Amino acid sequence: MLEDLIILLKYIFLGLFQGFTEPIPISSSGHLVLIRNLFNLDIQGLNFEIMVNFGSLIAVLLIYRQDILRLIKNGLAYVTTKDNQAKSDFNFILYLIIGTIPAGVIGLLFEDQIEETFSIPKMVGITLIITGLALWIIRNLKGRKNDGGLTIKDAIIVGLAQSVALIPGISRSGATIVAAMLVGMRQETALRFSFLLYIPVSLGTLLLSIDEVLEDISVMWIPYLLAFIAAIVATYYSLRWFMNIMAKGNLKYFAFYCFIVGGLAFLFL
Repeated sequence: MLEDLIILLKYIFLGLFQGFTEPIPISSSGHLVLIRNLFNLDIQGLNFEIMVNFGSLIAVLLIYRQDILRLIKNGLAYVTTKDNQAKSDFNFILYLIIGTIPAGVIGLLFEDQIEETFSIPKMVGITLIITGLALWIIRNLKGRKNDGGLTIKDAIIVGLAQSVALIPGISRSGATIVAAMLVGMRQETALRFSFLLYIPVSLGTLLLSIDEVLEDISVMWIPYLLAFIAAIVATYYSLRWFMNIMAKGNLKYFAFYCFIVGGLAFLFL
């Protein structure tokens, strides 16, 4: 009985941890590597990560539901009526699709090799330091581009940055926000583009592995369900908090965190 409770608590902890770290620019995948080595935790395979990432996706959908509904409505309006007032939202959808392609292609072709090569604590330490440096570079940037000012080039650059984040220790949100800020996006636009870009990647990953995920759920449905719920709650509040951090321009604190954790991982793990 006690052993079963410990297992449930472990899954809840992992769901909370994955959910909290997913939206903020400190690399949830990199931290999972470090936790596995620090505490000798038997973290389940990729299917578990896909499941808790789906929980994070639900939270992102809840937070950006109004933007998503507006984009769908205006995108359809532009397709059917060529309403120029809806053109910027149609283009935004197009840029999200373009931005999804690099990570999708590279992930399908090389994800296993990337995981095998970089899922080592010292490598995660190095990549966390790289994440910190990138955040430090953009800490004071104030872009001018809003949703209607984006270009195909911007979408490709941010999409390539998202593909780099397949490396553990390179934060997905951090990489995409850094790239978006460097091409001149305003903070609010960069944040929105980054997390709307997360939706097709997360959903696509789930759909490609749905059979294996459902098989695992059928065996471990209570732990998976608890972790899934924990990830939704943690991601929701973590993303809300991060949105406030972005609005106040305090990204430097995440840079400091990445420097410290990355340095410790490189030196001692």
